[in-house]
Amino acid sequence: MKSARIYQRVKNAMQSGRARTDNWVLEFEPHTPQRPDPLTGWAGGGETANQVRIAFPTLEAAKNYAEREGYAYHVVPAPQRKLKLQAYADNFR
Repeated sequence: MKSARIYQRVKNAMQSGRARTDNWVLEFEPHTPQRPDPLTGWAGGGETANQVRIAFPTLEAAKNYAEREGYAYHVVPAPQRKLKLQAYADNFR
């Protein structure tokens, strides 16, 4: 049985807005560890399921898909957003 994890995207440091951070993503867990390629030295493996990411509008939709397809899943809770309120004048103190 394939296992998957469901998580909510977070805003990366290069984004100013919060586009697509409300989507939930289903990502498959790797079954075999990655090993270095003898020619290039890059880490990789033969599993192509690691490259598949499916986006869903809600957590319930992602759970329903995983249950319908027979995947064991676990939900990674979304991190809490921290607001750092400061004024421009704080740069000169």
